Amino acid sequence: MRRVALTLLLAVATVAFLGLGVWQVERRSWKLALIERVETRVNAPPVAAPGPPAWPAIGAESDEYRRVSLTGTYRPAADTYVQAVTDLGPGFWVLTPLLTDDGFTVLVNRGFVPPARRDAADIAPPSDRVTVTGLLRISEPHGGFLRSNDPGAGRWYSRDVAAIAATQGLASVAPYFIDAAAGPDPGAWPRGGLTVIHFRNAHLVYALTWFALALLAAGGIVTAWRHRGVA
Repeated sequence: MRRVALTLLLAVATVAFLGLGVWQVERRSWKLALIERVETRVNAPPVAAPGPPAWPAIGAESDEYRRVSLTGTYRPAADTYVQAVTDLGPGFWVLTPLLTDDGFTVLVNRGFVPPARRDAADIAPPSDRVTVTGLLRISEPHGGFLRSNDPGAGRWYSRDVAAIAATQGLASVAPYFIDAAAGPDPGAWPRGGLTVIHFRNAHLVYALTWFALALLAAGGIVTAWRHRGVA
């Protein structure tokens, strides 16, 4: 009976490890496709930011990380600060609504500021007409940092376009936001161009680990039946 019980346990472990290995192989294929897609998009010439007719079809797989450009005027005194952690340390993304020449509004992530710069006068958006080039990003409606957004208190942990637009009283707002590219002055704040476009891919190592464990578990079954003293 002990041998039978051990065999059943090892058989279940073998199947489970094989399943996890296959899952990692599938994740690796997905990750490689994502990396290829992002590399292609971030290096392509910018296109016009999608307008209202295209909004219902906007999605991560088809549109995220596309290089886009738009021209318009920033809404004054309408910055939203979203908690962020970047290579420059902890701080905030500065999201500002931009009214485009085509009549719709897009939230532009103008870049990162450290906490000490959050209320500095020199991070206000320019008042004149501007052209912004950057990467299209999909709204983040579920909060972040294991916290939910608290619009009433002005605490934002993710770039939730719909919630920010509602709080700001904005109309005709695109369902995406734009991560602005780095500006000409590398020392200026907010600091653009910090979008993470490099994705860790260790799925092959994980897959080989799970398959090795499956092989060990299967080997354990063979050993159990070869050495009848286990019974």
